[in-house]
Amino acid sequence: MKRIALGVQYDGAPWRGWQTQPGGGTVQDTLEDALERFTLQKIGTTCAGRTDAGVHALEQVVHFDTGLNRELFSWVRGVNAFLPPSIAVRWAAEVGEPAQDGFHARFGATSRTYHYVLYNHPVRSPLLAGRAGWTFRPLDVEPMQAAARHLIGTHDFSAFRAAECQAKSPVKSMESIAIERRGDLIVFTLRANAFLHHMVRNIVGSLIVVGNGNQKPEWLAELLAGRDRSLAAPTFMPDGLYLAKIAYDPKWQLPQAASSPFPFA
Repeated sequence: MKRIALGVQYDGAPWRGWQTQPGGGTVQDTLEDALERFTLQKIGTTCAGRTDAGVHALEQVVHFDTGLNRELFSWVRGVNAFLPPSIAVRWAAEVGEPAQDGFHARFGATSRTYHYVLYNHPVRSPLLAGRAGWTFRPLDVEPMQAAARHLIGTHDFSAFRAAECQAKSPVKSMESIAIERRGDLIVFTLRANAFLHHMVRNIVGSLIVVGNGNQKPEWLAELLAGRDRSLAAPTFMPDGLYLAKIAYDPKWQLPQAASSPFPFA
């Protein structure tokens, strides 16, 4: 028995999120169906982090256990032959045998990085529908950058946690938040050890309130200290959210992408 890791990229717009559901229609259901059709065996997968409906992944990482012997390129090409255009396996790696101290896509991750791409223009763009969030009010990046600095470090992020979040603890370590304007696009890049359900979208929504002048940067510090979700901004749309990178111990030598396929990331 061996453990295989896969790097999976997907457009989340057509799907009901990552996690399998009784009615199907999720990325996990579709990937596992492709694995079964390729191997003629039922194979369950474990992911690095679940994504919601409409959320994309530049590089989701999953693992599964199998007794089959296949060349690594066969796992990529073979599984992709049974996947729709919106999902693709980008790479495969053998990561030892199933063991207590072996590779684990979720528990072995040392950090997770998300991008949120926001189109800031008076008129929506149909070309960016499902690919970027949109707000028509002009945003000032500098106050948002100042507000984001209040979130760096280890904190209780209850103010940005969805009511249905199943995480055991709201305490997470935010390593960095970068906010950069590129023309009419504003790109938020957040890296943390882990994220709560809707945490990125809730933070982005509150930063937008600062960017349009309705709140001062210090408001983010007040929200964080208050731990009251009802006082923060509403959860922002999923369209512009991308799971960008999962970091692991270099000893696993995963063939992860060195750069994003998008110029904004």
